[in-house]
Amino acid sequence: MKQIMTVMMLSMFTLGCAQETPQVSKTEFSKEALNQKLEDENGKSTSVQEILDQHKGKVLVIDFWAGWCRDCLKALPKAEELEKNNPNIDFVFFSLERSKEKFDSSLERFSMKEKENYWFAEGWKNDFNNYIDLNWIPRYMVIDQKSGIAKYYAISPEDPEIQATIDKLLK
Repeated sequence: MKQIMTVMMLSMFTLGCAQETPQVSKTEFSKEALNQKLEDENGKSTSVQEILDQHKGKVLVIDFWAGWCRDCLKALPKAEELEKNNPNIDFVFFSLERSKEKFDSSLERFSMKEKENYWFAEGWKNDFNNYIDLNWIPRYMVIDQKSGIAKYYAISPEDPEIQATIDKLLK
């Protein structure tokens, strides 16, 4: 009986905490989402729109991660491999750290300082993350050359749809 109760409790816990696939795959961002502010590692505030504008004309992969996220850290080597295998693609990292100090520490600790990094100073719940149905990390999105959403939802850099989307956009 004790084993059955343990299994039931674990099942309820994991069901309540599992990453849920969004019901709708969005293909563009809302105005509110584009206006969302992030900060770079120097503390400079910028909007999602400004970040996308910097990469217009290129395929962009957005990697959502945090140094406290075990799944994110396990995925980092594969994300680096995806980046290395796609030298003509831009990569941007959106951190869900809980403070600027943790953001800075994670960049240093996980050798991310050479990459383009931003963090949500407002926290996880914000107009951008709410719009894209961000309920778990890691999460990956592929943005096309016109700043449209080409791949809305992937939870692993090894998801074959990421590479397939990139290849399709580059044709």
